[in-house]
Amino acid sequence: MNKKNNTIWSTRFKNQLSSFFQDIGSSLDVDKRLYAEDIFASIIHVQMLSKQRIITKRQSKKIIIGLKKIKNEIDKNKFKFNKKYEDIHLNIEKRLFSLIGKEAGYLHIARSRNDQVVTDFKLWIKNSNKLIINNINKTIKEFITKAEKNTSTVMPGFTHLKNAQTISFAHYLLACVEMLNRDKERFMSNIERMDECPLGAAALAGTSYKIDRFYTSKKLNFKNPTKNSLDTVSDRDFALDFLSSSAICAMHISRIAEDFLIWNSDVFQLITFKDSLLTGSSIMPQKKNPDPVELIRGKAANNFGKLQSMLSIMKSLPVSYYKDMQDDKSLVFESFDTLLNSLIVLKELIKNIIPNKKRMLSLAKQGFTTATDFADYLVQKKGLSFREAYKISAKLVNYAEKNKKTLDELTHTEVKKFVKNIDANIIKVFNVINSMNSKTSYGGTSEKNVKKMIKIYKRGLNV
Repeated sequence: MNKKNNTIWSTRFKNQLSSFFQDIGSSLDVDKRLYAEDIFASIIHVQMLSKQRIITKRQSKKIIIGLKKIKNEIDKNKFKFNKKYEDIHLNIEKRLFSLIGKEAGYLHIARSRNDQVVTDFKLWIKNSNKLIINNINKTIKEFITKAEKNTSTVMPGFTHLKNAQTISFAHYLLACVEMLNRDKERFMSNIERMDECPLGAAALAGTSYKIDRFYTSKKLNFKNPTKNSLDTVSDRDFALDFLSSSAICAMHISRIAEDFLIWNSDVFQLITFKDSLLTGSSIMPQKKNPDPVELIRGKAANNFGKLQSMLSIMKSLPVSYYKDMQDDKSLVFESFDTLLNSLIVLKELIKNIIPNKKRMLSLAKQGFTTATDFADYLVQKKGLSFREAYKISAKLVNYAEKNKKTLDELTHTEVKKFVKNIDANIIKVFNVINSMNSKTSYGGTSEKNVKKMIKIYKRGLNV
């Protein structure tokens, strides 16, 4: 900093930056969230400069002591941020000058704000991927716990929101686990793909100082340094990966929320929630509204928007660093906050969901959900082709519908009108519990299968 207390780059300019542009150009309110990562990376950078004898050990020690004091001040909310210095990086540098004097000027040897910013951002996103993974695991655990209690809870599975075939409620819950497991894998893959350290790329061309980027990478917990300095400062794929993974995870949460809203409706009445997760109406005394479910469904749109915004920013940028990229952090931070809150709400919803088992069973018997079972029986026991069996089953459904009966209410005599010499045990085929447990193919909804899958999922979570 110069004697006039201006930013370091102001030396080149004749006029001061306009206050208006200073306001809109400042990213401090957003990127001060990176202070811990910035100080951590700066300490490692200084240690590397000292190891390489680019600065002295005395200078290194003095800078590190100052940086640690700054972190302590920020941790305790005693640090005075100033928008005049644009961002967290220059705010920290300014404070370092006031603490230790001119030795603070050695901190920025062999680095630029370009590689400094992307290093801090990568460190933050690596940790955020891990936090999301941790919360996905907590949510998965609640799904599994609820599934364990409902392996024999029969409900209709839907296609086109019409009763299709019989499944267990546990089977549905494990379908949600599958979605969340894929989300977890995406965030894990993000960490692996971004595991290269940007520090040392400098502005865009690298540096003439004899730095040790492999040392820096190791100390900052990256696998390797980045391989191309120009791409390093230009790359925001790691941010896009995070935003994309967040958007897909939010989409899954929204789909689950949509199911819950439908099932909680007075029309379906398949589930209820404990009162702690419901709100009332300002005018209708009877209402119990599942607002948290609606909120996480709506929040998905925010995650989608952040991804689209980032893609739009990056699509026309030439290969290097540009100020347009400044908005990357606000987009990622807000997406992270939204997704984290949605996962926490979803976990609480699952924990407090109450299946209406009688209603589920009753609805499973409606809509002729065992019609396919009858067709399969004709193929397996009577040697018919599936299309022949399909036609016979459809005719039986028409008969039951006309006579206002469910399939399990038909008598053996009635079924014989459509298939001669059929065993009296055919009536068992129309039982919805038998139907559910007959689906023994790997991944099917039978209780035996579901219990096996629960064990597999629990092993995956080490529970």
